Amino acid sequence: MTDNLSKSLYATDASVYRKVPMAVAYPKNTSDIRRLVLFVQESGCGLIPRTAGTSLAGQCVGDGIVVDVSKYFTEILHLDEKKKQIRVQPGVVRDELNQYLKPYGLFFGPNTSTSNRCMIGGMVGNNSSGTTSIQYGVTRDKVVAMNCILSDGSEASFCAASKDTIEEKKGNNTLEGKIYASLHNELAHEATQQNIRSEFPKENIHRRNTGYAVDELLKTNLFEETMGDFNMCKLLAGSEGTLAFTTEITLQLDNLPPPLSAMVATHYSTLEDCLSDVEPVMQHNLHTCEMMDKVILDCTKNNRAQLANRFFVEGNPAGILMLEVKAHSENELQRQLDDLQETIKRTGFSYASPVLRGEEINKALELRKAGLGLLGNMVGDRKAVACIEDTAVALEDLKDFIGEFTQIMSQYGQEAVYYAHAGAGELHLRPILNLKKSEDVALFRAITTDVAKLTKKYKGSFSGEHGDGIVRAESIPLMIGESNYQLLKRIKTLFDPNNIFNPGKIVDAFPMDESLRYAVDREEPEITTLMDFSDSEGILKAAEKCNGSGDCRKSHHMKGGMCPSYHATKNEKDTTRARANALREFLTHSEKSNRFDQQELKEVFDLCLSCKACASECPSNVDVATLKAEFLYHYQESNGYSLRSKLFAHNTKLNALGSKIPGLTNAVYKSKHLSGFLKKVSGVAPKRGFPSVHKFNFENHLKKFKKENVDVSKRKVVLYIDEFTKYLDVEVGKDAIELLCKLGYDVILFYAESGRTYLSKGFLKQAKQLANKNMKKLKPFLDQNLAIVGLEPSAILSFRDEYPRLCNNKTQTEKLGSSSFLIEEFLASEIAVGYITPDQFTKDEHVVKIHNHCHQKALSNQKVTFDMLNLPKNYKVSIIPSGCCGMAGSFGYEKEHYDVSMKVGELKLFPAVRKSGTKTLIAANGTSCRHQIKDGTDTEAQHPVSILKEALVV
Repeated sequence: MTDNLSKSLYATDASVYRKVPMAVAYPKNTSDIRRLVLFVQESGCGLIPRTAGTSLAGQCVGDGIVVDVSKYFTEILHLDEKKKQIRVQPGVVRDELNQYLKPYGLFFGPNTSTSNRCMIGGMVGNNSSGTTSIQYGVTRDKVVAMNCILSDGSEASFCAASKDTIEEKKGNNTLEGKIYASLHNELAHEATQQNIRSEFPKENIHRRNTGYAVDELLKTNLFEETMGDFNMCKLLAGSEGTLAFTTEITLQLDNLPPPLSAMVATHYSTLEDCLSDVEPVMQHNLHTCEMMDKVILDCTKNNRAQLANRFFVEGNPAGILMLEVKAHSENELQRQLDDLQETIKRTGFSYASPVLRGEEINKALELRKAGLGLLGNMVGDRKAVACIEDTAVALEDLKDFIGEFTQIMSQYGQEAVYYAHAGAGELHLRPILNLKKSEDVALFRAITTDVAKLTKKYKGSFSGEHGDGIVRAESIPLMIGESNYQLLKRIKTLFDPNNIFNPGKIVDAFPMDESLRYAVDREEPEITTLMDFSDSEGILKAAEKCNGSGDCRKSHHMKGGMCPSYHATKNEKDTTRARANALREFLTHSEKSNRFDQQELKEVFDLCLSCKACASECPSNVDVATLKAEFLYHYQESNGYSLRSKLFAHNTKLNALGSKIPGLTNAVYKSKHLSGFLKKVSGVAPKRGFPSVHKFNFENHLKKFKKENVDVSKRKVVLYIDEFTKYLDVEVGKDAIELLCKLGYDVILFYAESGRTYLSKGFLKQAKQLANKNMKKLKPFLDQNLAIVGLEPSAILSFRDEYPRLCNNKTQTEKLGSSSFLIEEFLASEIAVGYITPDQFTKDEHVVKIHNHCHQKALSNQKVTFDMLNLPKNYKVSIIPSGCCGMAGSFGYEKEHYDVSMKVGELKLFPAVRKSGTKTLIAANGTSCRHQIKDGTDTEAQHPVSILKEALVV
């Protein structure tokens, strides 16, 4: 692919760098990779291997051809249970591999914070480790064999080889044979060996990725008789794709960890005390030894979502160590706990050491993760920059190293933040810099250089687990000495004489302060928007919040719903990251007066279902649905609004007209020929059916159930009859009125079109006008502090989400947001205070399965629906772990999107519904969701309110 969109999407990874490639390739098999290798040998450009693109050091960017193996090289090839080994392609996701292995009692130990989307090829390239390394080692320790394409296009299989085998290979007149022969000759010299041992990081630092791991090759029987066989994989692991192109990997597996676990969270008054305890506690068989400091803990203090996870924090600690032990029996677990606590007591550094078990451990780990996310989620151009976050030193050096490290940070006016894999001696810290400014770019280099020198002083590894890439490769000569660096250059030339594999990484490195994501000292483009993006300092910075971490690339096998179109297509183009990156690229670099007027942006936003999962699941809260709405508005202002977009945007007006003669309207909709003609003209998918329209007097229905004497202990409530309820889902509105009235609430009806159809199609002028009009109509209710309760999530939640960006009165919209509720939220809160009780409902047994609307998942929570439907004593309620249903308003009706829409539904939702018994009640609060379930499974889903109304006995 050589189009501008593809090249812009692969110009960045999760690092601070940007290099626009010549092209992007998606090989389907080994033959395709061989052809690419032979092509670049003649053309002279480079090949940049890429899996999930989550590299923090710039490993995945370059100006050659980016080769993305994440889509097609995804097979698990063979499991050898006896040897506990598995052969996989490089595009297999780490957590998905472990899901496959779990029934066999095995797992792949090394992990990363990106384990739900990072891939084995990337883990091998970076020699990844993660929190488990103190127990299970690093990726290099687990690589048994690798199949590779060498720089001349030949195939080679590397694995443990005896002396005789190596001698045989050295005699072959092939590139593989020459590599074995020359590498043996290079390392055979005693002086070379001595230089490696004296200059490389200390051997007891198991996280070390500085340059090529020639020190590991010395630990073989080629050089020491008592050692094991020579394995070239030790060198290839951590080589960042600079020596060969990997096509298959065989991994050594471990038995699943013991099932029982406990965590001691030791609290310290000073950082020095905290660090002093690391070495003593590591004498125990710990599975986790992680540290978080006060800065990270303080980030969670005012975060509502994390307050519950702070349950174990006592006082105001300067640091906490999270120490986890595991065992197969309670007796063994208690013995380990007692021994660990005895050591903690003996050292006397900790002032509190609560013990956590079960779900408490997950909550503590979530707190640590959330604190880091909150720390990095900064508004504006100053960001936490990855450059020195990967230092690793020996445990005995950790305290002194951090002491000097803190002094360096102070000299540069940086507050040190200590987030560490403490048990591995690895420290993660990111200085806060604005890399759009030349003075901070200078600091970027200066800080990196000074910390590299400090790490060398302690004979540590400057690249502990995230690799050298661009950001640290310049420091390799300093870290291992010039003589060893020249050895690495010769090894690179031996494997890759024409420098085709990932050039600019490890040796002959690109400058670490050039090719940055943003032009330095640039003049910021002025971009006017209709919606208010002041919370991000403008729409461009809203897009720039994406740091490339790739959380949006997790598949439907993982928890969460982001990104449904990526789940269906597996194309980078269909991720939150891609959409944010594309918007950033074209808003920044376009020379058009309307910077949004780009065909590439239209393409990248095309399959966005506006589910809003990214608004909550993306750690940077990149809300692509809102970005898409703004883009559509500007693009259509320049290119016109299509007939179909007009029909969908003004759908409420059409439904209002149709409801005047509902019989005739519905007859036309059900007519094969007439509806077929309408679908053809409007671009609706032929397999979709038009929803029936209705005419109904809700006021008369309310009078029927409204009591003369309402329960004064209960609230007066405003029931919002939105555009979907008024014309399409009349029965849901009727059920809500009856339910609320019979439960004793004084119901007031409020009718208004929310503007959802306008928002979804980018008709922002109309949406803004409508929102301001609704605010005036809602003001009397807000003045009385009444709860405004809605049935359709996409309508009522727009009051919280989009109205603050559209309305002129910010104070009123803030109050509207806090006064508006899904009906499930309202009823769940009333249940919680005892105003609604189980004895008001049937004791009949029913099984209920819930699929909740995407906007509820993103902007509210699913538990409120569960709590509401769980009220009848004998209802067995569960939540379907589904993502987006795939309909997404008009998206699933559009003929070109129909197949993707149904594919999204088939990922989780449709199979779960089909597996349910015929008597199972399927609850779905979204009107689109109910139609999608009907079209995909021929099952009638009900709004949760209708199910609860049917359960009433009062």
